[in-house]
Amino acid sequence: MDGQFATVPGGAFLMGSDTGQDDERPVHEVHVDGFMMGVFPVTRREYARFVEITGHPPGRDWDAPELTEDDLPVVGVSWQDAVAYCDWRARSGDPVRLPTEAEWERAARGDRAADAYPWGDAIPSWIPNNGRGPLSGPWPVTRGEPNAFGLFGIAANVHEWCADWHDRDYYASSPARNPRGPVSGVRRASRGGSWRHAITISRCSARSKLDPSFRYTDYGFRIVRV
Repeated sequence: MDGQFATVPGGAFLMGSDTGQDDERPVHEVHVDGFMMGVFPVTRREYARFVEITGHPPGRDWDAPELTEDDLPVVGVSWQDAVAYCDWRARSGDPVRLPTEAEWERAARGDRAADAYPWGDAIPSWIPNNGRGPLSGPWPVTRGEPNAFGLFGIAANVHEWCADWHDRDYYASSPARNPRGPVSGVRRASRGGSWRHAITISRCSARSKLDPSFRYTDYGFRIVRV
């Protein structure tokens, strides 16, 4: 489970949605180069090793029983924590980083570019409680089926930090190839659903954002390797 990556082939796709929130507009064609993405979000077990070796502060509510199983996604980590984890992996010879918003959306959409979710227009039957929340905690990262690119749980369970600053108007001036977000901002972008929300899965194009220092127990991350 830990350390598995799937290939996301390079290609063009239509990013955004005309029927979503204002910051998902305008729909625009984006090309991203190919990359490798974690099959699963970073797990509690993987992050615990980082904490043990480096002495980095653990995530928020680290000892809460509903968050401590090894095969759960790590949560309660800030954007700054996620970047520190990536830097630690890179120093050990494994060059990983957070995905850009464009890479994340490309990966989530797979070959179902017109569908709302990575698995189609309906909430998959394996999502706990038919997608209704809030739940008592996140579910194991191996639950369910992979999307077309072999990724488990993307767009559901936990928000996943992205590398970019968030700007609601960025799509109007986004580069057509490998966009990396604005050069500055106040909040960092994130994607995906949350076990704490009324609906625990999000649309592929839905965007969220948070102060990069905040630690929420429905925020985790997934890594990419170029």
